Amino acid sequence: MTATAMRSWDGLLAVLRWTSMAVLAFMMASICYDAIMRYAFSAPTSWSLEINSFLLVYLAVIGAAEAQRHDAHIRITYFKDRLPPRVRAGIDLATGVLGVVFCTILVWRGGIMALQAFEFGERVSSSLGTPMVYPYALLPIGFAALGLQFLIDAACALMALRHGPDEEASHG
Repeated sequence: MTATAMRSWDGLLAVLRWTSMAVLAFMMASICYDAIMRYAFSAPTSWSLEINSFLLVYLAVIGAAEAQRHDAHIRITYFKDRLPPRVRAGIDLATGVLGVVFCTILVWRGGIMALQAFEFGERVSSSLGTPMVYPYALLPIGFAALGLQFLIDAACALMALRHGPDEEASHG
C-alpha cells in the first residue's frame, strides 16, 4: 500500500480516535449530571439514557478499526506465537479475508437498516424522538472502516507470505 494512502488512513483513524475520546468524555459528564440530578434533586434527565445508549454503539463500532489497526483486541496468542512465521502470516491472511467478508455483510445489512429507517421515518419512542437512521448509520460506517483495516491487514499478511515476515513489519 502506498505511503500516502496509509498516511491518509492513519489520519482518518486519528480523527475517529479523537471523536471517540470526545464522545467518551461527554458520556462521562452527562451520566454524572444525570446521576446528580436523579439522586440529589429527584429530577432525572429525560435524554441521558437514550443519548448515551447510542453513543455506546458509536464507541463500539467506530473504535473497532482503530483497535484493529493497533492490534489492540483481546485474544490469546499462546499457540500462534509458537508457529513458524509463514504459518502465522497464513493465519493472519485468513483472518483478514474472513474479517472483510464479515464486515461486508454488516455494511450491507446495516445500510439496508439505516435506509429503511430513513424511508419510513423511524424514531425512538421517547421524549427526544431521535430518528433511528442516525444510530443505524453507525453500523455501516464503523464496519466499513473495520473492513478496510482487515483488508490492509490481509494485504500485509499476503506480502509476508510472499516476501517473508521482515517485509510485513515494514508495511504493517
